Amino acid sequence: MFEGPIDGATHLDAACGRSFGGFLEEELARVILTAVYYKRRYNRARYAPTVDTLVTKDAGWSDADVDVDALVGLPLIRQWIAFDTTSRESNLALIEWSRKYLESFGASAALTFDDSRRKANLFATLPARDGNATTNGIVLSGHTDVVPVDGQPWDTPPFEATLKDGRLYGRGAADMKSFSAIGLAFVPEFVRRGLARPLHFALSYDEEIGCIGVRRLIADVVAKGWTPAGCIVGEPTGMQLVVAHKGKMSWRCRVRGREAHSSLTPHGVNAVEIACAIVGYISERARQFRDGRRDDAYDVPYSTAHVGVIRGGTALNIVPRDCSFDFEIRHLPFDDPTAFFADVKAFAATLVPCMHAVDPDTYIAFDPMSTMPGLDTQGESEIIALGSACNGSHDFGKVSFGSEAPLFHAAAIPAVLCGPGHIAQAHQPNEWVSVEQLARCESFMRRLADHICVA
Repeated sequence: MFEGPIDGATHLDAACGRSFGGFLEEELARVILTAVYYKRRYNRARYAPTVDTLVTKDAGWSDADVDVDALVGLPLIRQWIAFDTTSRESNLALIEWSRKYLESFGASAALTFDDSRRKANLFATLPARDGNATTNGIVLSGHTDVVPVDGQPWDTPPFEATLKDGRLYGRGAADMKSFSAIGLAFVPEFVRRGLARPLHFALSYDEEIGCIGVRRLIADVVAKGWTPAGCIVGEPTGMQLVVAHKGKMSWRCRVRGREAHSSLTPHGVNAVEIACAIVGYISERARQFRDGRRDDAYDVPYSTAHVGVIRGGTALNIVPRDCSFDFEIRHLPFDDPTAFFADVKAFAATLVPCMHAVDPDTYIAFDPMSTMPGLDTQGESEIIALGSACNGSHDFGKVSFGSEAPLFHAAAIPAVLCGPGHIAQAHQPNEWVSVEQLARCESFMRRLADHICVA
């Protein structure tokens, strides 16, 4: 179901089945105070921050040379990290906070909900000075959800931004709340200078569990006839412009065996052993990818396959009846993921006769879990030229992780990746982003203003 612009308090009450009461009032007060802070900061006489306010000219990009007090986005990054938007939780508080903030600067906003109405996407637009809000705009896109912190040994509170030794720690600091928060922090400058073309903010839910929410957001944009010229997705790329990434497909394999006492193993069908045989075959196929065709522009220059989760068995003295495991392929454009899956199924089929010889009710089944196309934005694209101008480099990259970018691309909105931080820090305990990366991102936003603003 696609939703249009909403009244925040009313619809949040309806979506959550309870009143936000004092909590919502407190959050909206924080929004207003934040908006006032940024308006005052940007309306100061002759205030126009430059790259030189963040780093010294001759030192290059070094943490030691970054003036942390000059980081415009730091207060908003702290606010965003404070929202626990783990994928299993609602993101409505963060979405409502962001909507109120953007509307305070004249943006229009539309929300699209998941079926439970506990999660929402936000698509907000700052119109061009001539009133155009629907064509030739630029989208700044980011997902609001983060991965769980359960069981991870954090040294700092994960939902409290902690600045220490040139690093900002917190869940989402790298993946990818810093980019979105910095983009929002620069809204006052975009508005003050006047936009020559629309600027859109796309904030999605459930990227971490399959890029689920953004599909509804994009469908709503397309249904309304809006035609942005390009999209910048702020995944952690070290502020390198990324024009391509691998595709991904994942499946769950379910093995049904036959239980027996462990002293009578020939009378049973061991589901764990059958599953392990298939896992071993997947490992062998992964080795073949490693030894096969390559594209050295990628950080991992070949397709990869792996098993990430396995479940099975009830007790050591019982031949296990059930076992399941989840596996994936992250593939280069020239490797066919469906061919890989067909090979795995064919191997599994060779195991079934020995299972049926003991019990004809045993089986091996496969369930699709997710499909994400790869990204390959062509070099002549306007969004590549704009991204290059904003980060001051024509050095393009390709990465092995996936993103929402190809879904925008499939909707005729060319997309690239560029954001602060590195994927090596994503999903980790003590996730962090360096202040140098935050400074680079703020420099990117200033240059973006130079290119899309009137003044």
